[in-house]
Amino acid sequence: MDTRELSVVAGSFIGFQLFFSGISPLVSSTLTEGYGKLPPHKLNEWNSRLVSTIHALIVGLFCLYILWFDDAVNADPVWGDPNLVKLNVAITCGYLLYDLLLLACNWSTMGDSFFVCHHLAALYAYGYVLTRGVLPYFANFRLISELSTPFVNQRWFFDVMAYPRSHRLVVANGVAMAVAFFLVRIAVMPPYWAKVFGTFGTPAFERLGLGAQVAWIVSCVCLDILNVVWMYKIARGCYKVITGSSGKKKASKAQPNHMNNHTD
Repeated sequence: MDTRELSVVAGSFIGFQLFFSGISPLVSSTLTEGYGKLPPHKLNEWNSRLVSTIHALIVGLFCLYILWFDDAVNADPVWGDPNLVKLNVAITCGYLLYDLLLLACNWSTMGDSFFVCHHLAALYAYGYVLTRGVLPYFANFRLISELSTPFVNQRWFFDVMAYPRSHRLVVANGVAMAVAFFLVRIAVMPPYWAKVFGTFGTPAFERLGLGAQVAWIVSCVCLDILNVVWMYKIARGCYKVITGSSGKKKASKAQPNHMNNHTD
């Protein structure tokens, strides 16, 4: 891994940590009156989700820029020039390391072994991109899924602020969340896997070696299975919100999750 990527990973880790501990509390307490009334564990999750939203917007928009304008990566998805992609992946790796530390320090209230496994698997897969510069198109393409994260986090913010499920902002966000999740995680599967299958048997694919091939294919299959499961749950929840069938449920009983903070 080059010094530049190491610096970006370290800078990302420190930057997100500073945002969590300093900037988020200041901004949130200024803009949201109810923030200061939350219990400590909710404050931690609030700050965590705000950081998650910032990370999602940075890497998601950067991902779109690369997909639209990085001709080298689009021309050779397996071995194309990974310069910009490595920057985007390095930002995400720094975020994942920050989040692992956050989970470890707040395990009793935020700890989730699933997300530890998810983060470690993501770091393992992205390690190939940072150290060998392989699969830049595919690594970057997976990050487009982050564009659904702000809507997922906003749902949690509405819940913790006790907005009724029938409130027009809650309904609008629920619909937007379902649409965004479908577009960036489900609808992209056919073109993504068509591109993957198109590399099979090519010299570029063979050059990867078995380790990179397995890390790439297995991680993508697992993530897409999870995306389908989450899409089902989100669609079901969206239907309940629109029809008002869950309007009488308390916000505290809403879908319990630290979950979609990190579904990259």
